[in-house]
Amino acid sequence: MGGQINQSIGAEHAAVLGLGSYRPRRVVPNAEILEQIDSSDEWIQTRSGIKERRWADPDETILMMSTNAAKEALTDSGIDPAQIGCVVVATVTHLYQTPAIATQLAVAVGAPTAAAFDISAACAGFCYGIAMASDLVRGGSAKYVLVIGVERLSDITDRTDRGTAFIFADGAGAAIVGPSDEPGIGPVVWGSDGTQHQVISQKESWQEAAGSYQWPHLTMDGNPVFRWASFEMAKAAQQALDVAGVKAEDLDLFIPHQANERITDAMRRTLKLPETVKVARDIQRQGNTSAASIPLAIATMREEGEAKSGDLALIIGFGAGLVYAAQVVRLP
Repeated sequence: MGGQINQSIGAEHAAVLGLGSYRPRRVVPNAEILEQIDSSDEWIQTRSGIKERRWADPDETILMMSTNAAKEALTDSGIDPAQIGCVVVATVTHLYQTPAIATQLAVAVGAPTAAAFDISAACAGFCYGIAMASDLVRGGSAKYVLVIGVERLSDITDRTDRGTAFIFADGAGAAIVGPSDEPGIGPVVWGSDGTQHQVISQKESWQEAAGSYQWPHLTMDGNPVFRWASFEMAKAAQQALDVAGVKAEDLDLFIPHQANERITDAMRRTLKLPETVKVARDIQRQGNTSAASIPLAIATMREEGEAKSGDLALIIGFGAGLVYAAQVVRLP
């Protein structure tokens, strides 16, 4: 028999120590979307709550947006980039199978030897990343973790599809997770339902796209997605409160994935959130940015004075897969 294997020992608690964001320069109002689909501004706003969204210009790449958001988060946290031990990037629109964009991001932010990998968990990606970062810090695999949610969904949006052309958008959000004297990230409640994988999906495989010389596009069957998100995700959100030992009235903020304002309202009613809990409405001006939507929504609430350091927030991401993740976090 060999000797005993040593175990790494991490921090007792983990917390989000800093946040950052990047919004593309180009603002796209509903009027521009209506040039290619048979719809109306009233219909789009009634169905989704979206008034305008941001689409990236050619120079606003996945790497560029991620780097800007990450540097802002590092400044916000006061952490030296060289202390970052792991970089986790949540995205479905880094359109290279390999290598992961996380490796290039690590170099760009000044952490060139950090462990680095991408995750594909669609609109739940940021919450997946926060959960893994918390476990990495508490398990001793990394002292500080950079988590990024970033998308250029405009690249894979069918501009002529009446059901999706107005929904998707671009941007990046970042968080630094590290050790804390007090619990700052609650236990994650996460899971998947692969029996419904087809309701939000890439329409064509890469092989099919290559044969047709055009990008693959996202498709979505809106009604089942709405029902699943409105009701099943409210249950997951309640479970996240329960395992964190937090009551609805203890919350300061509710920050769900910015998928659809009607979904947000349905979840808020089911959770019976009191009026004192501020609810993220970033979708109105930003659109649905998948893995980037939660950190972008937090950024807006901070900028507008709705969120402040120490606030207790319930976050939940959900989307293609179908996958979901929720946790309670305290804002830095």
